[in-house]
Amino acid sequence: MQHPPNMISSKDLLYLTDMLSWNLNASKKANFYASQCQMPEIQQALQTTAQMHQRHYQQILNHLNTQPGTLN
Repeated sequence: MQHPPNMISSKDLLYLTDMLSWNLNASKKANFYASQCQMPEIQQALQTTAQMHQRHYQQILNHLNTQPGTLN
């Protein structure tokens, strides 16, 4: 498929909602655990993980907010 469809199915919408929820939840949990951690190496790894999930969440939102016909 060269371009995504202009409309998505109900099943696709549920999957996208799940992906957003998973990434947001993982980011929040990693941030919380990083704030509770005493070991700097583990704290840094958790912060990096939280940032990664936040980035993925934002990328999904950006794709969903892209207007039809503007994708490359």
